[in-house]
Amino acid sequence: MSPTVLITGTSSGIGLETAIGAARAGHTTIATMRDLDRSADLRAAADSAGVTVDVRRLDVTEDKSIDECLDGVIETYGRLDVLVNNAGRANNFPTVEMCDMDTYRANLEVNFFGVVATTRAAMPHLRASGGRVVTVGSTRGLIGQPFNEAYSAAKFAVEGFLESLAPTAAAMGVTVVIVEPGPVLGSAFAANQGVTRESFLAAAGPYATVLERYLDWNVRTGFPGAQSPADVAEVLVRALTEPEPAFRIPTSDWARDYAAIKLADPDGAVVRAMTRSWLAPVEG
Repeated sequence: MSPTVLITGTSSGIGLETAIGAARAGHTTIATMRDLDRSADLRAAADSAGVTVDVRRLDVTEDKSIDECLDGVIETYGRLDVLVNNAGRANNFPTVEMCDMDTYRANLEVNFFGVVATTRAAMPHLRASGGRVVTVGSTRGLIGQPFNEAYSAAKFAVEGFLESLAPTAAAMGVTVVIVEPGPVLGSAFAANQGVTRESFLAAAGPYATVLERYLDWNVRTGFPGAQSPADVAEVLVRALTEPEPAFRIPTSDWARDYAAIKLADPDGAVVRAMTRSWLAPVEG
């Protein structure tokens, strides 16, 4: 039976490419987004690829929207096999001192609490199907990125949430995977937030000089390890059905090497084996 896959944040970038890739692989694909008025690119890509995707509204910051979408999926297809947590937003401010707390909280609401809320709502259905949660993390959730405090904090939190959830979910037959890309270019992710060099510098106040150095470093180094959304989506699509996947899947050799700077256990196998052992039945 073809797995039923629900993907969040599919209006552009990694989410769009993953939806098309999943449909090409023969999966029943539900592609969701907050604003259905932004679905034209996805629909055009599906038509061009000759595949069918079921486009539905889901706002990861609204419990009602999440519940309505999942209820609709179960009503239509009778099951959910994979949740792909992809929806996110970029930082749209230069550093914490120059940002109001409502904006800071809004960033974590999408990038962290959105993952928690959608996973929480999907878990009963994934337990029933013996399914899996596949979440787009980031190497910025392993090594903090200057001028990306809220985004890095959210991705660090996603790492901790999923690493803690994985052994418990596994005991209930649900697999938890986090896919770790490095920089992703050619995506509308940042552009969707109205983030430009000029807007960053204009909002930086006393940090403008050091921010300009950071932006110049990005240009000078050419975003080492950068991949396209399609490159990352290819890894995500494999993670949907790969037998016994690693907990942490870097999307490139660069991402693996970068993760290894922070982690002695880059794919999470040692930590997963240790924490799962804590839940094993006592023999004898």
